[in-house]
Amino acid sequence: MPVLQRPEAEARAQLLHVDHYEIALDLTHGDEEFASRTTVRFTARTAGDTFVEIRPAALHTATLDGHPLDSAALDDNRLPLTGLTPGPHELRLDATMRYSRTGEGMHRFTDPADGESYVYTQLFMDDVQRVFGAFDQPDLKATFALTVTAPPTWTVLANGRTEQLPDGTWRTATTPRISTYLVAVAGGPWHSVRTEHAGLPFGIHCRASLAPHLDADAEEILDLTRRCYDRYHQIFQEPYPFDSYDQAFVPEFNAGAMENPGLVTFRDEFVFRSAVTDTERQTRGMVIAHEMAHMWFGDLVTLQWWDDIWLNESFAEYMGYQVLSEATRFTDTWTDFAIARKGWGYDADQRPSTHPVAPAPQDVPDTASALLNFDGISYAKGASALRQLVAWMGEKDFLAGINDHFARHRFGNATLADFIDSLARSTDRDVHAWAERWLRTTGVDTLTPAVAEEPGTWHLDIAHSGDRPHRIAVGAYDPDPGHPDRLALRDRFDVDIPADGHPTRHTFPKAAPALVVLNDGDVTYAKVRFDAASWETAARALSGLPDPLTRAVVWNAARDLVRDGELPPTAYLDAARTHLPHETDLAIVQGVLAFARTQIADRYLPSPPPHAQGGPRTARHTALTTLTALSRDLLRRTEGPGHGPEAGLRLTAVRAFIDSATGPESIQEWLHDGSVPGGPDLDHELRWRILGRLATLGAAPIDELDAAIAAELARDQSATGQEGAARCRAALPDPAAKQAAWDALFTTDEESALSNYLFTATATGFWAPEQQDLLRPYVARYFAEVPALAARRGPALAKAAGRYAFPAVLVEDATLRHGERCLAEGDPTPALRRTLDDQLDDLRRALKVLAANAS
Repeated sequence: MPVLQRPEAEARAQLLHVDHYEIALDLTHGDEEFASRTTVRFTARTAGDTFVEIRPAALHTATLDGHPLDSAALDDNRLPLTGLTPGPHELRLDATMRYSRTGEGMHRFTDPADGESYVYTQLFMDDVQRVFGAFDQPDLKATFALTVTAPPTWTVLANGRTEQLPDGTWRTATTPRISTYLVAVAGGPWHSVRTEHAGLPFGIHCRASLAPHLDADAEEILDLTRRCYDRYHQIFQEPYPFDSYDQAFVPEFNAGAMENPGLVTFRDEFVFRSAVTDTERQTRGMVIAHEMAHMWFGDLVTLQWWDDIWLNESFAEYMGYQVLSEATRFTDTWTDFAIARKGWGYDADQRPSTHPVAPAPQDVPDTASALLNFDGISYAKGASALRQLVAWMGEKDFLAGINDHFARHRFGNATLADFIDSLARSTDRDVHAWAERWLRTTGVDTLTPAVAEEPGTWHLDIAHSGDRPHRIAVGAYDPDPGHPDRLALRDRFDVDIPADGHPTRHTFPKAAPALVVLNDGDVTYAKVRFDAASWETAARALSGLPDPLTRAVVWNAARDLVRDGELPPTAYLDAARTHLPHETDLAIVQGVLAFARTQIADRYLPSPPPHAQGGPRTARHTALTTLTALSRDLLRRTEGPGHGPEAGLRLTAVRAFIDSATGPESIQEWLHDGSVPGGPDLDHELRWRILGRLATLGAAPIDELDAAIAAELARDQSATGQEGAARCRAALPDPAAKQAAWDALFTTDEESALSNYLFTATATGFWAPEQQDLLRPYVARYFAEVPALAARRGPALAKAAGRYAFPAVLVEDATLRHGERCLAEGDPTPALRRTLDDQLDDLRRALKVLAANAS
């Protein structure tokens, strides 16, 4: 499919002013196709030629100003419009379109729990043309009105208020001027909870089978929504720009959520059908706050071209965490950001595929390249940069600049230069120079302390590897006299580190502290190191630091040291074993356990060589034993009735114990009894988790395990149950099961191809470190077959295939060689190439860590 080139978009924007779209969709034509009729009114500023995008199953008719166009002239997704004269025009397109199973365009899903069907749109980047014809670029905004014909039991949701007409069709209110990618429709027998706030209708919606679970959390979701809405109205001068606020939790959604104005769509895993921790509830709250921020930054004011996607995502990421911490009970959101999100940015920024937060225009020449930049840099690094900007220029001036930006560009488009100009008008700081250093550069700076001591005085030298200025806090800690296992803050002071890279010296009275923490409070984006004495103190007393955000900074530093080969992975495990039993912040417990389990145990410790015949006591086995022992410690700590944080900690420990089990004994008993001794009772999520681990371990004959999977699916006939069964069957250590899973993953036949969620479930079950001999022959097959799969099934599946189906557990030179050959000779699509590039770089890093710690 031809992708839109930036010069083409610029030329079309010069030629056209788009006024209004009338779109009629008929969703009653079966489960494969739907009818789409589009009327576009636009004005040509001068005479010229252009094109409109549409990707139909069949284009039936096309007329321009009442004159028929040749439908055969449609070239893939482009219909030429030639000989335009200056003045107004009307284009009509009548087509049949295909539903999607990959979360792109108009996705259709049939719920196995009750047989009901649902559709929703995801039109981001260039997928609007899968639903209706459009001049598909963000700076050709227009107003939109839709008519939708749907089955009689359905409710239709859209960007504006909807009403059902006497003939049974649904009509939407006309939107303000928005970009094409923000148009949204969702249809089905939704379960809805509606209310009103600030004079606007608010609603939350999910599929009918999830109704009890949505009802259980409805007040929490709506309360968070109201609180965030009110807080945004306190800090933004521009009022909410749309006529309603609906939030639809939709099935098989690729992203966390999408900021469609007036109709935000979320992945419906956020409707919790099993027990979750308070940190997971906080994450849902952050996504609600993030998407609401987009109503202003992204929807009201929209990027002009995709090189400025960070203006959408970095801002919403920053505001999501900040507003949630200010307006709700979730006051420690920045700790979660530090431990759960920031590493995403650090990792992405150290790969060859790194890019500036704000790439140069020539580096985003088309929509395909723009899609690659939705990563940890545009989200986590960009939000970190904004947090540093606020610390540097002050929140008052920052918000004044934001409000100036909204006022100047409301319902229009803006660029990085426009944004920086608005900030510069609100401060005497040199924001333009700051932006060049922070937004136009790549890589992670490193800050390294050196501590020297003289009688009555100590000196701190901070070496700076990098070229960005930083404003940070430095924390000085000593043992708490009354509690030797704890640390007390002696002093915290602000330090400005210039961009020139020269060491800076600071001198203080008294003896040197036991621990010096750079970037205490985590307001900048940089890797930090420790002097020798400080690291010794941290390793001994990390859990005794009084502030969870400080502890998160130390844990992140330890993570970086492991990844950089400067700290043995076993030392990280030892620290986790020592300190997590005393940790009070659940986000830290979850983040540290996740890194220890998925990276250290699975990738950074040596596995047995091919066909090894020795005993099972490998380094990985020892690591898993350590993690199960740690999980037992946490379970003992949380014995007895518990609610809130203690219940969440216990659930986290149960999950970690299951995932790290080296044998079936305890977890098999839990599954048989239906509960963990002392609680909790096993819900669907925990039962599938145990069954998946038992399948991976080959804890019983294959036919018995297969029967257990079938029995569990009979208990849980939901979409999540189907995913659990697919994951478990792919995990079975059986040649026939592996071949069946492989065939399901790599078929390109549209009728039998897996949906995006079933693909991911199958892929994550397939690769298991315990099964390396069985899996090794599939490494070459993966790299030989994945390019064709990606080309056939599109960018969403390409990313899933690169992320989840990649043989990450085979940390071997052979895997690297096969992958490099695929990049050189396999002609992968851009989405797949980028994902493979990142995976192979992570593989190189894992191989270096293994080599650095080889005994």
